[in-house]
Amino acid sequence: MKKLFLLFFLFSFLFIPKRAFANANFKTAYDVTYTILETGVTNVTFKVTLTNATSQYFASSYKVKVGFSSIENIKASDAKGQIKPVVSKVEDGQSIELTFNKKAAGINQKLSFTLSFDTNEVAQKLGEVWEVNIPGIANQEAFEHFSVHVKIPSVFGSPTFIKPPPKANTLDFTKEELGKSGISMGFGNTQYYAFNLAYHVKNNYIFPSQTEIALPPSTNYQTVVLDDISPKPKNVRKDKDGNWLAEYSLLPSEKLTVMVKGRVMVSLVPIPESLSSSQEQQYLAQKPFWEANTKIKELAKQLKTPDAMYAYVVENLTYDFSRVTGNSPRLGAKSVLDNPHSAVCLEFTDLFIALSRAAGIPARAIDGFAFTQNSKQRPVSKVMDILHTWPEYYDKALQTWIMVDPTWGNTTGGIDYFYTLDFDHVAFVIKGTSSDFPIPAGGYKTKEYESVKDVELTFIPPFEEEPPTINVSAVFPEENISGFTINGQMLIKNNSGVTIPSQEINIINPTFLPSEQKITTETIPPYGTLSIPLSFKSISFLTKSTSLITMHIGEHKLTKTVETIPIFKTIIGIIGGVTIAGCTIILLILIARTRHLPFSR
Repeated sequence: MKKLFLLFFLFSFLFIPKRAFANANFKTAYDVTYTILETGVTNVTFKVTLTNATSQYFASSYKVKVGFSSIENIKASDAKGQIKPVVSKVEDGQSIELTFNKKAAGINQKLSFTLSFDTNEVAQKLGEVWEVNIPGIANQEAFEHFSVHVKIPSVFGSPTFIKPPPKANTLDFTKEELGKSGISMGFGNTQYYAFNLAYHVKNNYIFPSQTEIALPPSTNYQTVVLDDISPKPKNVRKDKDGNWLAEYSLLPSEKLTVMVKGRVMVSLVPIPESLSSSQEQQYLAQKPFWEANTKIKELAKQLKTPDAMYAYVVENLTYDFSRVTGNSPRLGAKSVLDNPHSAVCLEFTDLFIALSRAAGIPARAIDGFAFTQNSKQRPVSKVMDILHTWPEYYDKALQTWIMVDPTWGNTTGGIDYFYTLDFDHVAFVIKGTSSDFPIPAGGYKTKEYESVKDVELTFIPPFEEEPPTINVSAVFPEENISGFTINGQMLIKNNSGVTIPSQEINIINPTFLPSEQKITTETIPPYGTLSIPLSFKSISFLTKSTSLITMHIGEHKLTKTVETIPIFKTIIGIIGGVTIAGCTIILLILIARTRHLPFSR
């Protein structure tokens, strides 16, 4: 978010030709209108009134610093006519100096003027989302009145979010609402990205080994489609946190680079996700970097709620930009409390999680990609391509995980990243049962690829998720004994790049017990296989039977013929087999002895 710096006035002393800085000698009122065109170009118009608070001074000139790197069509005027603006580049923006045509001397005398310009830095089209950022005010106390009006073209639609939320159902804001951080608005319901990821793995052993890489998963905020994985994994499994782990076998000393291409659709509103009591407990456990010492426990007891913990982390830690490009060790929650002025996104996240868990609130970490155009206000880490880390907590009332970003809440000067996030965060991995693993894309490096960028995301047009391609099979023993349990398994193979959602399998057979079974599956990640154990029992020990087992899963139907044979046939077969084997052995012994008998003539 850019800031509008109204830093100082240049005044002329009455009757004496010298200038002095005297903000206290004038009352300043601002009425600012941001008119955004369909192209995103924004006309910014300042209507300013300076009122003399004393009879000793009048304003002869005025200087404004705006936090935009590019402004055009700059115009200014007062009651006497046009003013020629003098524009100069300064740090973090532009300085505009105006020399007035009119002098307003005397106490309570007013001088009004207008300044306008165009900029393309207020509204920007990022993929399918328009982002509008209205600058905040650097020094609110300098203004008696400051109001802002935002005019949005109808093609933008209604705002998806406004940070902070306005008190009225309008796009008019007071200086208190603007604050130092300004106003951030989003227009659009969903954002779409394409990603290209590289994973470099190596087997350092002299014997074959197994390894896994973490693919970007679908979560309650995002839907992922994997368009290509090269080479294809043996299997993709889902872990307890919901990560997608692709399994590979490596020969001794083998190096392998896995290329993953895919798309992700990001939503602002999370899908509900229920947690069992055992799952809640695993997200309350202490882990390395998330330990709760006495100080953290006391803080958690005082703060109690996630919003209070978020506010504490935002207000008490300081982002250390010197650590962004370095390889500084991770401090963790306990250490950053003792050194709060040297935090990066890891420490903001670790402290929030440790406080939450100490207060009995399930919490975990997300490692992933965060789109930013301002690395000073929305910083990301470049180390090992791990772009950003942020926490999420579980809201029991809403029954869903809620992502928050205390790092950006701190570095933007207070923009809300608690109640509403944005479309800029893409999860690569979820860390809840472990604070260290799995490793996200960008963290799989071998020596020769240390300086190579392995993560690339770009905006793309909307896409529709295609239905998954499913292969269903079942395996049972060829012979089953009547009266005993028949064990088999059903295999569901996902041959596509999209998730197979959880669904119900109906299993029916006319002969065995139970005659009908209903099984609810887990979600199956792209290119993953789910094995479901099946168990039946035949009714009689003495009956030979054949049953056609029918399995329904969604639109798929599979039939499998299973036979049982009576137990006495099995016993007779065993006895017969033993008898034949015994006779064969005896015969072989006799033949061997016969070959060694002496013969006489």
